[in-house]
Amino acid sequence: MRAMSISRPGERLRLVERDIPVPGPNQVLVRVRACGVCRTDLHLVDGELPLCSYPIIPGHEIVGEIAKLGPGSSGFGIGERVGVPWLASTCRHCRFCLSGEENLCDEARFTGCHVDGGYQDYVLADYRYCFRLPGGYEDAEAAPLLCAGLIGHRAHRMAGAAERLGIYGFGAAAHIIAQVAAFQGQRIFAFTRAGDRAAQEFAMGLGAEWAGDSDIGPPEPLDAAIIFAPVGPLVPAALRAVRKGGRVITAGIHMSEIPAFAYSILWGERMVRSVANLTRADGEEFMRIADQVPIRTSVTPLPLDQANEALDRLRSGDIQGAAVLIP
Repeated sequence: MRAMSISRPGERLRLVERDIPVPGPNQVLVRVRACGVCRTDLHLVDGELPLCSYPIIPGHEIVGEIAKLGPGSSGFGIGERVGVPWLASTCRHCRFCLSGEENLCDEARFTGCHVDGGYQDYVLADYRYCFRLPGGYEDAEAAPLLCAGLIGHRAHRMAGAAERLGIYGFGAAAHIIAQVAAFQGQRIFAFTRAGDRAAQEFAMGLGAEWAGDSDIGPPEPLDAAIIFAPVGPLVPAALRAVRKGGRVITAGIHMSEIPAFAYSILWGERMVRSVANLTRADGEEFMRIADQVPIRTSVTPLPLDQANEALDRLRSGDIQGAAVLIP
């Protein structure tokens, strides 16, 4: 089979050939039908995620079909479509795992970070961490649900019942959660790179009532803001944009340095909170939502061997929605 592998940070991915792996206990072998290209993959390539191992095959928004079951695997049948997310496994017995916070498990392992991901023809996964996917989505359309959707959902839930919701960085996660928020009756205010009129028009087309540059304030105070862009200066900008008692949720796994800011913009019981990974409960809940809400994922399909080009386009902002690799 083919795989796109990276040996060390800063390198380009290389197309290599490998033997198709054999699933071990509790594992399933999944034939990859589509794998989304996530900003986390860019952080991996750039060496900004010290928790990850190299060499590694990236990719954690995987849609595929079960090709083989390992010993002890159950609940899925050969040929069944499944999703393989970022969370690959946990210890299942620590205080976090036992309290519904398995996303914080110190022994958690992540797909495309500790274990090989979906930039390949076949991938191994622990069946207990795979998801059934809602119908109505083609394989490429479903791929962004596995991280952009899941992390966006967790961030959206942490934002609370905000009538006026700000979204900073209108990429893959934002374009999914904006549709969910609009479906639920929230008013959406979108913030993009300065002068990015295409992204602002994209946001307006997905339900935002206002869209503008991230360095300007909204027309009225926000109840909550979600920051998807990995840009530290957006934290004080969002704090200035939310009302007293408002929440600022940072949804990325990596962010540039947050500059010092005056206590006055935090005062008034404003809150800053980060989102870390996901739980299986998040996945099950969001897949039910995706089955109810007519989410339209905007995807740009590319062949597997163009993974480097997909990452380059993501870095430059030349992708509306999400890039998806098709083996």
